[in-house]
Parts: sequence; structure tokens; C-alpha cells
Amino acid sequence: MEMRRLGKTGLSVAPIVIGGNVFGWTADEKTSFAILDAFFDAGLNTIDTADVYSAWVPGNKGGDSEEIIGRWLSQARVSRDKAVIVTKVGSDMGQGKTLKETYILKAVEDSLRRLQTDYIDLYLSHWPDADTPHVETLGAFAKLKQQGKIRAIGCSNYDAKLLQASFDAAEKAGLPRYDVLQPEYNLYERASFEGPLADLCVKEDIGVITYFSLAAGFLTGKYRNKADTEGRAREGRVSKYFDDKGLRILAALDKLSAETGAKPAEISLAWLLRKKGVTAPIASATSLSQLESLAKSATLALSDDAMALLDQAGA
Repeated sequence: MEMRRLGKTGLSVAPIVIGGNVFGWTADEKTSFAILDAFFDAGLNTIDTADVYSAWVPGNKGGDSEEIIGRWLSQARVSRDKAVIVTKVGSDMGQGKTLKETYILKAVEDSLRRLQTDYIDLYLSHWPDADTPHVETLGAFAKLKQQGKIRAIGCSNYDAKLLQASFDAAEKAGLPRYDVLQPEYNLYERASFEGPLADLCVKEDIGVITYFSLAAGFLTGKYRNKADTEGRAREGRVSKYFDDKGLRILAALDKLSAETGAKPAEISLAWLLRKKGVTAPIASATSLSQLESLAKSATLALSDDAMALLDQAGA
């Protein structure tokens, strides 16, 4: 499997990152373990999660995904140094969204305990915090790096202006900067990443791992109208895509699927892998068949004509 350099972090990641948001939600522990085993058997190596996953599920408290990953790590055939673990801090775990130093220093200990590991490969600020200066947050991360508890840092949901401000603050204070960005980016949602933000990531050699890479499952093609989503776990997230643009994208995916034999999800991820600035998309699986399809996308090469067709459909 081809490995990709993740910006200046020193980490190398396979072209597809497995999303841990479903662990403890739409994938129970047994299924999650099977998916993780198959994921690493396929030559892929990076798991994305967050401390808040999956607090939105009735009966869950947050940390559920990290706990499942931790139990898998403790008995996995994969040695710890072969797995790249990404988790995030700053979401609302009962205290509101915050990136204050005191909170981060406590939250990392909770994540390490749940993950049953001594270090986190990549630790991300999950959301911007307008009430906390960049220098305070980055200072907390610097302490954790010095202690060996985290290897690299990044951020999620930052726009170009905010990301540049964080770079400026890091340089002025002599602190480590964010070397990875995790933005929402897919065939449907393009405007927030393409343009100034993508240009800045390329210019500054920032690793980019995209979330909602399959638009909450819409780009798999299994949902063809709003009725298909009724009663499903992702109903509220998927229904917004059923407009003219969404239907154009599905038609383009269907056309390419018929021509190549690849599934819509595989084509959607392969499209991301060719986009400027993208290192690897995150995608979730709740079955072994879905995982097998995700792995195929890592080696699917789209033609220039195919890329143009998809670009036009999602314009």
C-alpha cells in the first residue's frame, strides 16, 4: 500500500483513514473489531476518532469510540507502532466547546486512558474557540509533546483566516504550529475548502485528512431519495443533499460506476485523493463489505475525463 507523508508531522498514512465515529453507534464492539482487523489486513494504518464520539447516541456518554479502539489495541495483532491514532479535543463533553490549557491537559489523560496507550500520534483541536488565545492552546500542546504524550498536532473546522492566525501566533511565541487540517470536504461540499484554505495548506505543507468524505453516506449511492433515509441513523444529515446538485452528482457517479465497475463510494474517495492538498480522506464502515470497498478506493485511478465530469456535476 502506498503511504503518504502527512505534512511535516513525520507521520506516514495510507490513502484511506478509517472513521471511528461509528464505533459504539452504528457499529457495535464486535463489528468494530472485525472492521479494524480487516482495515489493517488491507494495508491501511490510520484510525480517526474524537473524545466526544459518540455522545449523541442515547445511553452513550462520549469516549465510547476511544474505549472500543483501546480494547481493540490491547488485543490486536497489530503492534502499537504500526497504527496511527488520531483523536480530537475541544468538543462539548458537558463543559461546552473549549480549548483552554487546563481542559486540554485533563482531557488528554482521559483519552490516553480510554485508548489504552501511552501516546497519541495526532491530536487535533476539534473546533475553534474564540474565547481562548491560540498561544494558550498551542502552549498546552507543546507541553504534551515535550512529555511524549502526543506526537503531532492539528486542527479541524478552521478556515484560512483562522489557520493563518494560528500560524502567526505559533511563530511569534516560538510554539509548535498545527501541521494537519481536518476539513469537511466531499463532492457536494466543496466551497469551504477549495480556494484560499486549500492554497494555504499547499503553501505551508499542511497535511489534510477530510471528514464527511462520503457526505454522511449520500455519496455511496444507497440513498436515492429522502424516503430511503427515513428511520435511518443518518436521516437528518443525508436529507439535505437531495437537491439538483446532489442528483447531478449521483448521476455522474452512476455513469462512472457503469464504465469502471467501481462503486460510487470508491469513485467519490478516489476523486478526493486526486484533489489539490488532500492527503487522505476519512471514511467509515459498518460492515466488512463496506470496508472492502473503501480499501479498493485507495488504488482506484480516475481519468482526467472522469475528474472533469465529477467536478462539473458538483459545481
